[in-house]
Amino acid sequence: MVDYKFSINTNEYLPLRDVVFNTLRDAILTGKLQPGERLMENQLAEKLGVSRTPIREALRMLELENLVELVPRKGAQVLDMSEKDIINVLELRGALEALGVKLACTHMSDEEIEVLKKAQLEVEEALDGDDAEKMAEADEKFHDIIFEASGNDKLIQIIGNLRIQLYRYRLAHLKAKDQKTIITEQHYKIINAIENRLPEEGSNVALNHVKYHTEYILNSLNKDY
Repeated sequence: MVDYKFSINTNEYLPLRDVVFNTLRDAILTGKLQPGERLMENQLAEKLGVSRTPIREALRMLELENLVELVPRKGAQVLDMSEKDIINVLELRGALEALGVKLACTHMSDEEIEVLKKAQLEVEEALDGDDAEKMAEADEKFHDIIFEASGNDKLIQIIGNLRIQLYRYRLAHLKAKDQKTIITEQHYKIINAIENRLPEEGSNVALNHVKYHTEYILNSLNKDY
């Protein structure tokens, strides 16, 4: 039997299918399940102590999020991040981040700017550690504060829909130790643009932040081949 290195995330308020889905998704995003790894229904059912039905349903949900591929008569396997997926998703993120920062330059209150600065300190603290998940969560919080201050509910909704895919790319970037200084510098440029009410500058800084993020991941991907 395959030794899957994770356990079920219990939640009495969710259907079993969703509990299994959240467990497998977390295992994929955090690297407990590696790209190319086979996901066998019977072995997962035994490991998680559930029937094969919620496993099968969860795998279909993961396929919709582009995290696994279901192959007829072969089962499921964890998908790697393709170059095309990285470019497509992060191009979209770049446009959304640029708009978010541009709007925040106009709408963010002084109190919210102080909250953003505190969130950046949390990012730096996380980057000093070895917990990649903590880094990703701190970085996500920093950018979420900006989106929330944009005043655009549709923008917030769209970025929320992309959250899972963005988390995977965010994790891939942040866990690289050599990125700490650059990420910190870029965040402070964003804060400076918002604080000084410079929407065009803020938009450009945000877009360049994501472009750098994209280029770094693509370069890392090419080195692996």
